[in-house]
Amino acid sequence: MSEARKETVLIVHGGGPTAVMNASLYGAVMEARQNKSVGRILAAKNGTGGLLREEFIDLTDVPEDRLRLLVKTPGSAIGTSRDQLEAPEYEAMVRILEKHQIGGVLMNGGNGTMDTCGKLHKTCRALQKDILVMGIPKTMDNDLAITDHSPGYGSAARYIAQSTRELAADIKGLPIHVVVLEVSGRNAGWVAAASALAADGNAPGPDLIYLPERTFDEERFIQDVSRLLKVKKGILVVASEGLKDKEGKPIVEPLFQVGRSTYFGDVGTHLANVVIRRLGYKARGEKPGLLGRCSVQLRSKVDLEEAELSGTLACRALLQGKTGKMVGFRRVSTQPYKVVPLLIDIDEVMMHEKKLPDAYINAEGNGVTQQFTDWARPLIGEGLGEMISFN
Repeated sequence: MSEARKETVLIVHGGGPTAVMNASLYGAVMEARQNKSVGRILAAKNGTGGLLREEFIDLTDVPEDRLRLLVKTPGSAIGTSRDQLEAPEYEAMVRILEKHQIGGVLMNGGNGTMDTCGKLHKTCRALQKDILVMGIPKTMDNDLAITDHSPGYGSAARYIAQSTRELAADIKGLPIHVVVLEVSGRNAGWVAAASALAADGNAPGPDLIYLPERTFDEERFIQDVSRLLKVKKGILVVASEGLKDKEGKPIVEPLFQVGRSTYFGDVGTHLANVVIRRLGYKARGEKPGLLGRCSVQLRSKVDLEEAELSGTLACRALLQGKTGKMVGFRRVSTQPYKVVPLLIDIDEVMMHEKKLPDAYINAEGNGVTQQFTDWARPLIGEGLGEMISFN
């Protein structure tokens, strides 16, 4: 970026928030403040829609003690959105950026946001505008391509692992039903898979895990549950919200769908009802929903640190003149856990959905492998704590 004049940096949030999204915002703002070439630090109010409406939040002079609260706050402190954008809107955004003398844009989000990031970058280049655009990864679903993992996932994984452990202990204490825990995961089962970490240290965990990477077969599901009911009376099933049948259709019709935004039907209740109807056995569905992405009490310290680092490094790269990239992580080792940050061409990320590899899913398609749990364990931070049972 030019040092001849003070630059204005704009930060934009997109998609569903996470427990650590604001930590990335904090990292980016603090990095910008330390650079003498930056004059103003703005945020788009409620995502790209706010940018198009020219609604900006000025973060330039927010006291640092107030700004530090971002690392303790879930959600998005500047607001986010799921706006559906077309070519004219990207051109309009470029005109607005020029009007407000904004020389760099940091876009923090998941697949849809990285697609927007890439399209804005390409529009700036096509119009020959000297506006830099950089992506900050964020998704609890962990489905961004190339990077080993994304900020937001570690905390969601920890929440699900801990919640699964507690639910499993409850079921073990009163083993009278099949409980289906429905978790987030439209097309990728990373969050559901993390429930397997509940069983660390001989603690109770899920009996069955169903992922969207495998076709859901109701007959096979009933066989799995029936087999387990012969040896135990309390069963915990974890199911991704995006389970699909052999025809590729959701097993429960979505309640609402616009573009990539889908409000899935209640998969947990549906599968519980299948057990009741087919096996005549008591069953119930549970669903943490948005709690799985906004808990700061159960978030991962590793995730928090990496989220802040992502914002810092993205802003630093932008101020060094880089554009059309997204910050990512390459894993060097798992034990001990070590990653190194890298910059990924945005073209490699745009709408490329990363799913669980076959090596992470068991042969039966109803659980995960040791290879997955070894990979995921460092991301949730410290251990989940011990439990005891005399039963």
